[in-house]
Amino acid sequence: METLQRLHNRGSISTGYEIDNSLKVEADNSEYFRRTFSSAGTQTTGTVSFWIKRTSLGTFQREVDCSNTSGNSSGIFFESDQLCLDFGGAGRHSLRSQAKLRDTSAWYHCMAVWDTTQSTDTERTKLYINGSRVTSFSTATYPSQNATSQFFTPNDGSGSGNNCLFSRHNSASLGQHTPDGYHAEFHYIDGTAKTPSDFGEFDSATGIWKPKEYTGSHGSNGFYLDFADAANLGDDESGNGNDFTEVNITSADQATDTPTNNFCTLNFNTGYIQGSDATTFTQGATTRQGGSSSYNGALGTIGINPFVGSAKWYWEVELSANNSGDGIELGAGWLATSIIQSTTSDKATAGNNAGFQIWTSFNFDPPAEGTGADGDVFGFLLQCDSSNPNLKIYKNDTLFTTRHTATSHDFENDFYFPVVFIYNTGMKAFCNFGNPFDATVSSGNTDPNGYGNFEFDTKSGYALCTKNLEEYG
Repeated sequence: METLQRLHNRGSISTGYEIDNSLKVEADNSEYFRRTFSSAGTQTTGTVSFWIKRTSLGTFQREVDCSNTSGNSSGIFFESDQLCLDFGGAGRHSLRSQAKLRDTSAWYHCMAVWDTTQSTDTERTKLYINGSRVTSFSTATYPSQNATSQFFTPNDGSGSGNNCLFSRHNSASLGQHTPDGYHAEFHYIDGTAKTPSDFGEFDSATGIWKPKEYTGSHGSNGFYLDFADAANLGDDESGNGNDFTEVNITSADQATDTPTNNFCTLNFNTGYIQGSDATTFTQGATTRQGGSSSYNGALGTIGINPFVGSAKWYWEVELSANNSGDGIELGAGWLATSIIQSTTSDKATAGNNAGFQIWTSFNFDPPAEGTGADGDVFGFLLQCDSSNPNLKIYKNDTLFTTRHTATSHDFENDFYFPVVFIYNTGMKAFCNFGNPFDATVSSGNTDPNGYGNFEFDTKSGYALCTKNLEEYG
């Protein structure tokens, strides 16, 4: 499992600058933004800055692709989980970071900067991750002095250049390569090579890189996407009016998971706890699909120690139908790290029993069992208590069962993570940690702090997000 690293941003650091919204994009939905610029702008100098929380790994994923009808292109992308800058132009001048950005629990701040007017070749293109310049590359080639790029310009004089964000090469034969995940604070500065301090700062107490408001100019072809207007997510807030056209992106893709309040999602790095098909995470890693005739499990990205404090924590899971008609088979609840890491019989496995199984973090034997149908919503309310934590499980807002810790185990130093097991490819678990996408939410309930969007009342439970962790975790 990915360990929490100090410089990775999890939205838990207090800041005077709050980011309310992000954009969730999904490869399965062929979602992207498109714009054709009518003028060239500054082709030698520019800056791209954005925040990203990745929800899938390993595939080629394009953040920016700017190309023209002559076949030239410039871009920013992830390949083998490494951040890459392709300056483009007459040659293929590229930087590829040695580091791999594989923490799907964290927000990363990424910057690409170019200024080919510089006399020193290594100063002409730069990459930054979380405020620090990348100096170790698996590939590093630099453009010639005063070379021009295709970033956000037609560049062939015809006005037919295609500038895309979040996937899709101008040539359909080269594929779309959507960067699955959440995106926030997307800036393009035309004509100026900026530094990370224009967009963020290190927290004095923790050393964590955190966002701050950008107050400078964006240049003639520059833009700023804050994703605050759900009806117009491609709206440019820079004042330049360089709006992007949404393709297969709707208001439903607006998210509240941001660099200043990071919500729990399913962790791609846990892959599976049992079974196969480790890549079936969709809808911003809030949906888990079953594998072929096997159980597939996944953990959430946020864990709680139920023996510390007195807060309650709440999340929901909605069931989908099994297309084969054999009934709903799913396990969900909370799982302790000692069980996850165990190689003994204590290790939680989903088993092969028909019906809805609820697997709890406390390794109950037997687990609570009941029936579930398509559309049923189960809620999990974890009450922290130093001597006797308990878990209340609700089915469609009616108390289903209450469980306490197993006395034969000592889990007091454990962290407990939300967990789901799902069986068969025709079935899905729609998890709702307060930032739902596939889950049907008609009621719009929030937690006591006003965070989250749940189908049912949280019973004074808090959403699994870092603003709440900062206060109660």
